[in-house]
Amino acid sequence: MSIITISRGTFTGGEKLARCLAGKLGYKAISREILVEAAGNYGISEQQLTAAMESKPALKERLSLNIDRFRYLSFIQATLCDQAKNDNIVYYGHAGHLLLRDVCPVIRVKVIADMEQRILFAMEHNRISREKALPYIKKMDKYRTQWTRFLYDIDWQDPSLYDIVINLKDVSIDTACEIIASMTTAPEFQLTETIKKAIADLTLESKIKAKLASDDTTKDYLLTIMVKQGNVRISGRVRNADHASRIKTLVEEMPEVKTMDCGCVNYYINDDVIL
Repeated sequence: MSIITISRGTFTGGEKLARCLAGKLGYKAISREILVEAAGNYGISEQQLTAAMESKPALKERLSLNIDRFRYLSFIQATLCDQAKNDNIVYYGHAGHLLLRDVCPVIRVKVIADMEQRILFAMEHNRISREKALPYIKKMDKYRTQWTRFLYDIDWQDPSLYDIVINLKDVSIDTACEIIASMTTAPEFQLTETIKKAIADLTLESKIKAKLASDDTTKDYLLTIMVKQGNVRISGRVRNADHASRIKTLVEEMPEVKTMDCGCVNYYINDDVIL
C-alpha cells in the first residue's frame, strides 16, 4: 500500500482527483481536517494554522527571525506524520510531499489545469463571478509560491519535485485516477519495514518539534533535531541552562524516546547555551 500526495494550484481539480483515488483504492482522503486536528492538539485556532499555510510571508517575517509560521508548520507535520504511519492515505493539502520529505516513497502528484477550467472550478466552489474568480486564483497562486520559497527555498511548480504531472485539460479525472492508482502497485512505492521505521522516526522528530514549539519556554528556538530508531539528538543555541534543561525534560518525558543526547549543555558562547 502507498501514500499519495497531490499538489495543486488553486482550483485545478486536485480535490476531485484525491476523492476519486480514495474511493477507488479504499484510502483515506485528508486535507483541511489535518488543520483542524492539529489546532485541537496544540491549542491554537484553525484560522491561525490556515493563515500560516496560505498567506504570503509579511515583510517583517522575511527580514527577521519570526518563526510562528515554522511553529505552526510543525503542528501540521506532526499530525500528518501520525496519519502516514499507517499508509493508505491521499493527502491533498499544502506541501504534503515536502512535509513527509524523502523518508518514504510517496507518490508525488502535481495537478495542473488551464485557466478557463480553474475559473469554472472557482465559480462553482466559491459561488463567485468570473470577474472575481481570476484575480482570486492569481492571488492564491502568488501566495503559495512565496511561502514555499520562504519556508523551503524551492519553487513548488518545479516538475522535478514530482513523480507525475497530470494536466486535467486533456485528461479526465477518471483517467487520471486510473493512472495514479496503477502506480500504487509498483515496487518503488511500497512501504517496507525499513521505510516504516524511517516514517516512525520522522513522526517522532515532528512531534518533538511540535511539543517544543507549543511550550512557552522553548517555542522561540529553531533547533536541529535528529532521530534514529527512537534515539534523539538535539543541537542548537538557547539563552540559558534552565532553557536547555527544560528542552531535555520535555523530550525525555515522551514515551517514544529511547535515549536523549543534548551534547554539552553547559558550554556558553555569547550568552547562548549550546545544546
